[in-house]
Amino acid sequence: MTKLSVNINKIATLRNSRGGDVPNLVQVAKDVQRFGGQGITVHPRPDERHIRYQDVFDLKPVVSTEFNIEGNPVQKFMDLVLKVKPEQVTLVPDAEEAITSNAGWDTIKHREYLKEIISELKSNGIRTSIFVDPDPEMVKGAVETGTDRIELYTEEYARQFAKGNKDGVKPYKLCAETAIDLGLGINAGHDLSLSNVEYFQKNVPGLLEVSIGHALIAESLYQGMEYVINQYLSLLRS
Repeated sequence: MTKLSVNINKIATLRNSRGGDVPNLVQVAKDVQRFGGQGITVHPRPDERHIRYQDVFDLKPVVSTEFNIEGNPVQKFMDLVLKVKPEQVTLVPDAEEAITSNAGWDTIKHREYLKEIISELKSNGIRTSIFVDPDPEMVKGAVETGTDRIELYTEEYARQFAKGNKDGVKPYKLCAETAIDLGLGINAGHDLSLSNVEYFQKNVPGLLEVSIGHALIAESLYQGMEYVINQYLSLLRS
């Protein structure tokens, strides 16, 4: 079964829009896990416009499933994750001004840099994943960095699926097959939703984990978070 890690960045965005502590991020993380979520994902950015660095410290004691922290490994981020020591760190090459992640790593160009970062994380007992575009060459480059897993950037799949083009999954299937051959674990995320996640999971072999935030939170506004999480779990085990 593919695990579901719930990205709670949007909860932090809602909280920050009004100030104060409503909704309470720690309580939401507890509830996500109580509803069946198998992991909590956060993506702190340097400007702390959604997840704050303090949030990460506050969440650590209550995450009893898997804590996945995403981000660009600038020094501030590295200092944070080496203190918190989550189960997984997902390296994402997002620019400070980016609204959301919009590209994967060039694992060939940045191989030595990623290799150094990943070595430090793994020496601290942290599983690593690299955010990559659906390009087999980037997957091949990833294995040279020493990473444990890749996270396939699924925005293009979601865009094609919405247009009715189910062949949009083919590059992801090829990348997954390449990753399996190289001994890499496979995660995926970005714009996955209740409407497209089942087809993706059924057609991408070896999928260990999906990280879903924006769609899941939006769907929960209409249907309730407990119901939505259980719908995802049902689709991912089918």
